[in-house]
Amino acid sequence: MKPLLLGSLALSLALSFAPLILNETPQHQEPLYFPADGYTKWQTATPASLGWNTQNIPGLVSYLKEKHTRAFIVLVNGKIVIEEYMNGHKQWKPWYWASAGKTLTATTFGIAQDAGLVNENDALSTYLGKGWTSAPAEKEQKITCRNLLTMTSGIDDSYGNDVRPENLKYKADAGTRWAYHNIYVKLQDVVAKASNQTWEAYFDTALKDKIGMNGRWTNGGPGTMEPFSIYWSNARSMARFGLLALNKGNWNGTQVVSKKYFESMVTPSQNINKSYGYLWWLNGKESYHMPALQTEFKGNLIPDAPADMYMALGKNDQKIYVIPSKNMVVIRMGDSANNKNFALSGFDNELWQKINGVIK
Repeated sequence: MKPLLLGSLALSLALSFAPLILNETPQHQEPLYFPADGYTKWQTATPASLGWNTQNIPGLVSYLKEKHTRAFIVLVNGKIVIEEYMNGHKQWKPWYWASAGKTLTATTFGIAQDAGLVNENDALSTYLGKGWTSAPAEKEQKITCRNLLTMTSGIDDSYGNDVRPENLKYKADAGTRWAYHNIYVKLQDVVAKASNQTWEAYFDTALKDKIGMNGRWTNGGPGTMEPFSIYWSNARSMARFGLLALNKGNWNGTQVVSKKYFESMVTPSQNINKSYGYLWWLNGKESYHMPALQTEFKGNLIPDAPADMYMALGKNDQKIYVIPSKNMVVIRMGDSANNKNFALSGFDNELWQKINGVIK
């Protein structure tokens, strides 16, 4: 056959199969949808339209209810695919984020840094003065904002959640030890000092209002008055923040926090716990540490979850899972699924086994 005829035949074949090729574009590559302000109006997509195993959804919902879940939302391309409220909870009702709210603090700090108000490489004493811990002065001076973002302050984590100076005792040099500790809330004081506003006022203007969240900061969780701030909101507000994280800090064309800083948050931040960024947990890494332990565990944090997932995880199984490869956000609010826990639990992997039965 002549070369010209071969070329024509190839072109004809390509054109004839073009619709098939276009139809094979993965669902997760669709443009992201961003809901308008308020919690009642939000576009939806059906599980069937995504090719999910719809017959497994009732089993997933039953499992969630059995595991003391209050709210569960799955977004794909920004649209709600699954939204369930159970165990007496309602769509409008607030619930506490616990340590999942650490990611709100990290993001707001990044916004303040983008504005030139703070710098992660500065010592906290630059903003808070001397004596904000009970560590020796020369050790305290070495603790930077980045150390708090990465959980490497060197402060002893065995003294509980109280972050008054007498409770913040020296354990190791900053940067040499990873320990899960609520000392991160001092970053809220840094932002407040640098912005000459209250923490909540700055947070509301810089982040909350820009993405249409509701909610507020209070002291403690249900039935407690712990001396550090906890964020409360409805589940859809948590989903809004998850959607912002999915889009690398950009909300419907507005870069709320710089992409460069956002990528730092969801990248391993130190070599001690490779599954930890800037107050975000990271899946798919070679090893991880658990809260309250100094043991290195080999392997994936959540083996049955997507490797590219990053997570906001809070006490008693508050969850924001962000999965870029699937353009998906998963929200879980509620009471502890099994036993009380700091952030991670065996429930994470169990839940992903159930989710996989639906989405695969």
